[in-house]
Amino acid sequence: MKETITKYQFIDWFRSSDNYRNNFSYDGLGALFDYIEELENDMGEDIEFDPIALCCEYSEYDSFEELKDDYDDIESIDDLYDWTQVIHIPDSDGIIIQQF
Repeated sequence: MKETITKYQFIDWFRSSDNYRNNFSYDGLGALFDYIEELENDMGEDIEFDPIALCCEYSEYDSFEELKDDYDDIESIDDLYDWTQVIHIPDSDGIIIQQF
């Protein structure tokens, strides 16, 4: 049994959750939703909405410089692309990465 959710429902779930509301910014949630939808289209199959897994698997950073505090072996954005998935947040310096 599956249920399709909209971008609004996706964002609303996180924003209304006491435990997970601070994992991603509003714009970050929109970018993450768009990324997952694109991934579904590329794979030709649905991805189950598992917000807890998303919080464990992805992290948002305000900038590449902030990310470097956690991953000091990454020297450039190109290095980052070699290690993991990178989701750019439109109209900001923010990025979401798949943790590694």
